[in-house]
Amino acid sequence: MSTERPSSAVIATRLAEAQTMCDVLLWGVADNPDHIALRSHEFGTEWTYAQAHARIGEVAARLQSMGVGRGDVVALMMRNLPEFHVIDAAAMLIGAVPFSVYNTSSPDQVEFLLSDAGADIVVAESLFVPVVRQAQALGNSNTQLVSIDAPVDGCAELSRELAREETTFDFACAAEVRPDELLTLIYTSGTMGPPKGVELTHASMLAQLRSVHASMPLPGGGRQLSFLPAAHVADRWSSHYSAFMSYGNTLVTVADAANLAKALAATRPTIFGAPPRVWEKLKAAVEASYPGEGLTQDAAATPVVATGVREKLGLDDAQWLITGAAPTPSAVVDFFTKLGLPVCEVLGMSEASGCPAGNTPDSFRPGSVGRPFENVEVKLDTDGELLLRSPQVMRGYRGLPERTDETVDRDGWLHTGDIARIDEEGFIWIVDRKKELIISAGGKNMSPANIELAMRSAGSLIDHVCVIGDGRPYNVALVVVEPAASAGRTSDDSGLVELVRAQIGRANETLSRVEQIKKFKILAEDWSPGEQLTPTMKLRRAVIAERYAREIESLYEKD
Repeated sequence: MSTERPSSAVIATRLAEAQTMCDVLLWGVADNPDHIALRSHEFGTEWTYAQAHARIGEVAARLQSMGVGRGDVVALMMRNLPEFHVIDAAAMLIGAVPFSVYNTSSPDQVEFLLSDAGADIVVAESLFVPVVRQAQALGNSNTQLVSIDAPVDGCAELSRELAREETTFDFACAAEVRPDELLTLIYTSGTMGPPKGVELTHASMLAQLRSVHASMPLPGGGRQLSFLPAAHVADRWSSHYSAFMSYGNTLVTVADAANLAKALAATRPTIFGAPPRVWEKLKAAVEASYPGEGLTQDAAATPVVATGVREKLGLDDAQWLITGAAPTPSAVVDFFTKLGLPVCEVLGMSEASGCPAGNTPDSFRPGSVGRPFENVEVKLDTDGELLLRSPQVMRGYRGLPERTDETVDRDGWLHTGDIARIDEEGFIWIVDRKKELIISAGGKNMSPANIELAMRSAGSLIDHVCVIGDGRPYNVALVVVEPAASAGRTSDDSGLVELVRAQIGRANETLSRVEQIKKFKILAEDWSPGEQLTPTMKLRRAVIAERYAREIESLYEKD
């Protein structure tokens, strides 16, 4: 077996010749047996590709002995750990369909997912066993439950298999898996109703990997972080199928997102992607640690300053920096670009296997979500909705043929739900979500996301903001301030209110009169994923509108 790390050309050939993700994984293991495959930032676990291969084989054999086979659904509920990648890969190789459950899910939500997916077995960390059992009780389910890390009464265990250094498993069974078979399920965030199970096949994910590599042909053997939920397509594509299976990178898992900054500095990733809020917080941290004003001006005048910042962040070796899932403030992109760290916005979508379009360092238009990747066609519908067609489009929504037909038309065009424009160079600019546009009482169409972006870009005080105005005479905002700014202050503290008013005033100067925020309310509680926010920090607008109905109505009462 060769220990030479694969070049970009080798990876392109491997992806082109592969029929399934099983092929990609097994070839990658053969290329990199002694390279570190998986490392836990918190727990120190470290496995080479050869060690990961042995553990995958032993877990696959154990799953088969428990009756798991082709087409069976395996639910996974665990934090970002090396064990996740091994167990998921093992299920995949025997033709099963592994999918992840968000760690923040309530028993009701877990029960819905297990039932909707038709899960035959649940593999979980012991700390999540209680919530799974509550979910099983709600659905009267007898689904097998397996613990990965500690003995639990009534549960099978995988701890022994996850410690094996050798395996006798016959990996030839992976050749039976077909390209059109299900690879995984990705459940949508449920911002507009119950979550839908997006069915991704081996063929659709391979198309995704090929298209991205054609536009950004990186070599293998690099370093990446896995800190986003594995239940979200961003981590599954970029960490699991890309970093671990395709590129032979060292993937460092971060079980607690609070440790991200330390893990980033320690890992020095060659590729790093994060939602806008992470980039905003990194910007704030850099500014807080840099004495005086004008960091980016100093960096431009004295390159050694920018070099020092890149090294301190752990981004000095990064070849591609990515942001997506929500609009990124222009001030954030500009800040990092001046530091020699161009943060490339991409278009993310579960129904398109992850990322159908994006900016790269060589094809970069800040504010856009880039150009379509290879084998992705785009066009605008008559109402401005972005449509795309590609082999990486999902097979459909699980058990929802009518919703599938509404989303993917008979000509294969995926209706993204994004209102967009496409410029003369082919760059895509997202205006807003089609179903989230505000239409004022006066009939004016507005983008709440753009207004919220303007408010966050006008200063560093606002952590989260939701604009309301649909069918109303003017726009108002619910505001959550940064925890550091609110420390020791109540939400109605006059000084805090005036600081927020000043930031909103600066934002209003950049907006048209009808878009401007007339009134706002600072909320006393923080917003968290699973409640007011999706796991990738998008606003759950319907939840927010219902939860804060009284506060919203008070903002429309006459003075």
